[in-house]
Amino acid sequence: MKRLRRTLRRTLRLPCVLVALLVAAACVPDQGPGAGFILRVDPRLDDLVPADARIEKLADGFVFIEGPVWIWDASVLLFTDVRDNIIYQWTEEGGASPFIAPVFLGDPTGLRSVSPNGLTLDASGQLIIAEHGNRLISRLEADGTRTTLVDNYQGRRLNSPNDVVYGLDGWLYFTDPPYGLEGLEESPLRELDFNGIYRLGPAGELQLLNRDQSRPNGIVLSPDDLTLYVANSDENLMVWYAYDIVESGLSEPRVFYDVSDQLATGVPDGMTVDLAGNLFATGPGGVWIFAPDGTHLGTIQPDEVPANVAWGDDGYTLYMTARTGLYRIRLNTEGRIL
Repeated sequence: MKRLRRTLRRTLRLPCVLVALLVAAACVPDQGPGAGFILRVDPRLDDLVPADARIEKLADGFVFIEGPVWIWDASVLLFTDVRDNIIYQWTEEGGASPFIAPVFLGDPTGLRSVSPNGLTLDASGQLIIAEHGNRLISRLEADGTRTTLVDNYQGRRLNSPNDVVYGLDGWLYFTDPPYGLEGLEESPLRELDFNGIYRLGPAGELQLLNRDQSRPNGIVLSPDDLTLYVANSDENLMVWYAYDIVESGLSEPRVFYDVSDQLATGVPDGMTVDLAGNLFATGPGGVWIFAPDGTHLGTIQPDEVPANVAWGDDGYTLYMTARTGLYRIRLNTEGRIL
């Protein structure tokens, strides 16, 4: 019955127009075939990652891909190229092809990045896009146009919205670091003197949740919507933070895990969770897997360092956007799908 409810929920989410658009033990890595390795740190990882799990490379030739989201009814993965101003679609049969190209059409003066970044779906199945160049979050409409959901806080333009996730209550949580601006915090275009974590209500009300993280980036909610995880992609403070969600916003900020001592390429970035509350977080060297208590269980290490992840297929496949390539791995655990 639980599976049936989840299947029905997925089926009802996607508007017909979007379907039509899409159709046009010790720390020793597993060796063996595949596009990468699996580092097993804790025995509990075996319950999540099969002993014979192999990483597949699905597509390549991109510049720097990010923001994956799976479209259940169409069996399509959408993802962004944050250096090439394109949203791509990928299918098992057709491979990768542009979905929206280009995304940003404005004046790039003073911008470090004009491309889209994080993607998600709203309760109606419409695509939500975090846009660096336009410095806003938009919704893709049935006619192919985009509606701005939010572009300012108290009359001051956002920096460059980066990653987005919906809560079960319909609130949209997002991060707003300075990565789209030339000079970052020193950009003359910057109107806010902080890098914020926000949530946008169903009626359009915007709430600033936190202004103290130096570089908020990837963002995800626990399966019960009681904890918000936010990656901090500051090379001088590479951590994942956890916050309790309360009616007024966030409380009890704490470091969930610190990887500031890691020498591998990559910083804390995009992430997701499974239904058991395990966190799959891109970071130095790969996708770090954490138990809900913060124990590092192991790391999925594709041939390139991933920047974001998303569940797809029947919910047991983890897709990874990693620099120039798209990867996936089949797991034993089911992802949290909104």
